[in-house]
Amino acid sequence: MIKERYKEEYEEGSDLLWPSDKEDKITRQFYKDLSILSNNINYSKKKKLKLFEQVVRIIKGKGWG
Repeated sequence: MIKERYKEEYEEGSDLLWPSDKEDKITRQFYKDLSILSNNINYSKKKKLKLFEQVVRIIKGKGWG
């Protein structure tokens, strides 16, 4: 069953607009892709920082450990 966009009205006066299945699927995929990209960027930054720390240790003469 494919749901279309629909509006839900409440007695308190608030209205909610719910997305269709297609819109929901696209939105979920967008946030999933964004999360993966963010994790990759964070991992890359950590890796570069560790490499920089290792170079500093070598220069100071403290070796690889």
